[in-house]
Amino acid sequence: MRAEAARLLRAAPAGVRAPFEDVAKRRWIEYRPAPRPGVSLGELEPDARKAAHRLLATALRPHAFAQAMGVVALEEVLDREEGYGRGRHSDDYRVIVFGEPGPAGRWGWRFEGHHLSATMTLDGDAVSPTPVFLGANPLATYYRGRPVLRPLGPEQDLAFELLDALPESLRGHVLRWPEAPVDIYSGPRADVVPPPPGVPAAELPRAARERLEDLVALYLDRLPADVRPAVDRDALTFAWEGPPERGGRHYYRVQGPDLLIEYDNTSADGNHAHTVLRCPESDFGGDLLREHRAERPHP
Repeated sequence: MRAEAARLLRAAPAGVRAPFEDVAKRRWIEYRPAPRPGVSLGELEPDARKAAHRLLATALRPHAFAQAMGVVALEEVLDREEGYGRGRHSDDYRVIVFGEPGPAGRWGWRFEGHHLSATMTLDGDAVSPTPVFLGANPLATYYRGRPVLRPLGPEQDLAFELLDALPESLRGHVLRWPEAPVDIYSGPRADVVPPPPGVPAAELPRAARERLEDLVALYLDRLPADVRPAVDRDALTFAWEGPPERGGRHYYRVQGPDLLIEYDNTSADGNHAHTVLRCPESDFGGDLLREHRAERPHP
């Protein structure tokens, strides 16, 4: 990350950099089409644009990087579906670096645009790797019933497999509300107020618990192994809102100590999805900053 951030800073204009102490810009997540800090891909020369993509690739494993690039490409698909009336384009993704990348000290970076936000915060070699948001509109594009592009398919399929593994006696406890919310509960906010937890993993039968662990692994495996947060799988809970049938609007969440995973597919008649991996206490380097202050008292 240090090497690729330095490459970007050498190639990009000055607006790509902001002070680490600029909390308003640094503690930021916005997955809707809206103004945001940083320099857009459209403002970058080819070398700088490639550096921005290379920096993003340090934070995502290959399959998750492919998902992210699919999300960027979908911006052109959505623009076409809307009749080119809202000015959406795949260059409207912004990158920003906070502070000075170096072997010591605090710094960070973000790559963000509509339906994509990845924030990394560093203190020396320690990395706080959340929030990571991926969305898709359309969720899937089909040709004669066959999916052509479906970047968030695994996040949907594994959740339905988990539901299918539940006995009827537990379904009523997991299905917390008959209608799905309009958006994920965490929303585009720096601070998360965790929603009510779901059914504990310990209460799930073996097949359902295995699917729950697979689902959590899917989100954690977006990140490289050396920056992935640790998770207490025995403390996980799972909740679903909305109809349990495929094709409708639905939502689920997985929670644990300093973990919140959310998925919603609640717009465009169930063809517009949001997913997010967050560590509510550690997002934007909250855990690193606490350790930093404990080791180096500040007045």
